[in-house]
Amino acid sequence: MKKKIAVITWDAQSVKVYADQVKDFFGDEVDIVSYNVQDGSASHIAKADLFVVSTCAYDGYKDVNEYLPLGGDVVIVQVTIHRSSLYRLLEVPRNTNALMVNINPRMTTETMAYLNKIGVNNINFIPCYPGIAEIPQCDLAVTPGEARYVPKQVKEIIDIGPRVLSPDTIVEIALKLRLESVLENTRYREYVNLVVDNDYNFRRLFNRSMQFRSMFEILQSILDVGVIGTDDEGVIFAFNQKAEYVTGKNADEVLNQKASVVLPYLPFAESIENLQSIPSRLVKINDVDVNVSVTPVERSGACIGAFAMIQKFSDAEYKQHQMRVQLMSKGHASKYTFEDIVGESPAVVRACTIARQMANSNGAVLITGESGTGKELFAHAVHASSPRSEYPFVAINCAAIPDNLLESELFGYEEGAFTGAKKGGKMGYFEFAHKGTLFLDEIEGMSPLLQLKLLRVIQEKEVMRVGGKKIVHVDVRIVAATNENLVELVQKGEFRKDLYYRLAVLPIELPPLRERGRDVLLLLEKMILQVGGDFTLTQATQDILLRHGWDGNIRELNNCVEYLACLGKKLIEPEDLPPGIRFAHHNPSLSPPFTEAQKKSCEDFLEQAGKYKDEHLFILNKLAAAQSSGQRLGRKSLAELAKSEGLFLSEQEIRTILSKLEVQGLVKVNRGRGGTGITALGIDIVHCILNG
Repeated sequence: MKKKIAVITWDAQSVKVYADQVKDFFGDEVDIVSYNVQDGSASHIAKADLFVVSTCAYDGYKDVNEYLPLGGDVVIVQVTIHRSSLYRLLEVPRNTNALMVNINPRMTTETMAYLNKIGVNNINFIPCYPGIAEIPQCDLAVTPGEARYVPKQVKEIIDIGPRVLSPDTIVEIALKLRLESVLENTRYREYVNLVVDNDYNFRRLFNRSMQFRSMFEILQSILDVGVIGTDDEGVIFAFNQKAEYVTGKNADEVLNQKASVVLPYLPFAESIENLQSIPSRLVKINDVDVNVSVTPVERSGACIGAFAMIQKFSDAEYKQHQMRVQLMSKGHASKYTFEDIVGESPAVVRACTIARQMANSNGAVLITGESGTGKELFAHAVHASSPRSEYPFVAINCAAIPDNLLESELFGYEEGAFTGAKKGGKMGYFEFAHKGTLFLDEIEGMSPLLQLKLLRVIQEKEVMRVGGKKIVHVDVRIVAATNENLVELVQKGEFRKDLYYRLAVLPIELPPLRERGRDVLLLLEKMILQVGGDFTLTQATQDILLRHGWDGNIRELNNCVEYLACLGKKLIEPEDLPPGIRFAHHNPSLSPPFTEAQKKSCEDFLEQAGKYKDEHLFILNKLAAAQSSGQRLGRKSLAELAKSEGLFLSEQEIRTILSKLEVQGLVKVNRGRGGTGITALGIDIVHCILNG
């Protein structure tokens, strides 16, 4: 049997809208009779199963009972608007004045109140209805389907359409008529999505709150620090996974508990009471240093809670170093390990064994050996095998940088410390190498003043930037290297004794190449692969290389390999070796015959040299040997070499000899520090005389 519904409103237009909606939802299940106050029909209402009454139809609940027959349920209409109308209103600029136009004062006021309720707070509504004493002046009007009452002078009208039944009203009608199945059909679900429900603002705030909560939870999970949040009474409401890691407590143990009880070492109370942030502070948690900072949350001058950020001090330092590595343009990391050291000779095996043992220590390492013996390679390997291997390895050549620049490179400088200083200052290598290794090559080249500053850093583990006042703690392992005899330099007063003993805690002496036997051939094979060479050596050639003195050590061997690779020969004979090596191991039976021109040049040379032919030949021979290892020699170097071999020549005497040899076209003297090189004719002379 059909249910009879009476729909009652103030005006005929509204009653038609509501009646059509009810019919649309309930269809053949109901019969509908419409009444409205304006035409007087609302004064004579027939009996019905349900009375759907608009709030504007009567003045109060008493009037409703007076006019409605007994025996039927009553549903007081709750109205709403379409979402599209709401979005249109929300697009109006904030603080815009607009007329609210409806058919009477009460309905106008109700519409204004409803729009404010659902969040339309950007418009200042001014009531306007038929019969108002004075029509307000305004360029914009908003009306719920009553555009006919809008004053003519209004320039723009936003008609949000007649207000419609809210989903709650439809639900209440269905429940009172026992027609709940209507709520399950598609029509009702679509309608709910089209209109604004009465809980719109609440749902919007709730959804926004849930979004913020989700974002906060995501933020907690991705942060690399522990996050702990409390309310104004110090009760914990946030405790992320990193906080569990640092404190060793599970979130279930601390959530909804007083921080002062479960985490007494965190200064929440101090921050909340004083309403002040507590910057980084070190506290002990489970015997581990932890960096803690607390920030209060303030609203309207009152504290509503606080957040603590906690991180293990070691984790913070490691992260700083990772950032430093990214910020620095150079990749300061060890490039070589002990596996990269080639050699099977007892001397190298012993050096590697000692170095491996020293790698696990924190003591300073002093690597000594001739130039080119691989001191930097060993320094890299020591760092790579040490507990500091994940931290920076910083290498600097103390002899290659002027003192004033070396100081700022090692210790850093503050902004404005000197002319040309970078804005913001610069971090020094000691700071950058914190927790890592600093390799000081050619340590003997450091001035006495810098030696003193270096000694202080090693002793105190503190640095102060140039032009700065702040002391910075550093934990750096020093690996130093030298090709000089530091003991002799200490005895001469050219190197500080106290610094020497600080550096030579763990000494490593590297053997020269000439003492490594067949390692020469092992190194040569590796170098051939590195330069992309494709050649082999005859046995005679190998014998010469094994007998060679290798004054330039591995650098000289590498130069030899590059020279041979350029020849493009598959089989290398003794005569194919670089001149310096070939002349040092000459064999007349293997030498090609000399031309008449070469013999004439030799005769002219001997005639010009006269009784000083040994001195002239000595200089040519040394220049040829140096050139084979890619070097040039100056007068000072030649004088030192002569002295070491019992031939005493002053720099002035060497200058005179070089001038004569240059006139003969046997050498090329470069001015300044360029050194002197031997010409092809000079090499022929040496070759000719040595092979008699």
